Amino acid sequence: MKMLVSLALTALAALAPAASEGAPDQRRDQQEAWDQRRTGRILPLRDIEARVIPKMRGAQYIGFDFDSVSAIYTLKFLRDGTVIWVEVDGRSGQIVGRTGN
Repeated sequence: MKMLVSLALTALAALAPAASEGAPDQRRDQQEAWDQRRTGRILPLRDIEARVIPKMRGAQYIGFDFDSVSAIYTLKFLRDGTVIWVEVDGRSGQIVGRTGN
């Protein structure tokens, strides 16, 4: 039993670095988004959501991503089993792209 537990812990330890590799980039994007929002270079997420979500009737809002380099929010929706991505310019609030139905 001890050997089985030891193997399981070893396997988990081996996976830990791979699981956390994206974390620094995500924190950097979050910090950049916060800085841009604080200085008024981008609109708050809540403003973006208030503009886009009402246009997506019949779709469930799943969440968002933010690209700090392009200042693009990507809002994700689900409708009838299809994922829809709506890209919004964080500076102007204008929809600049959409995939899905």
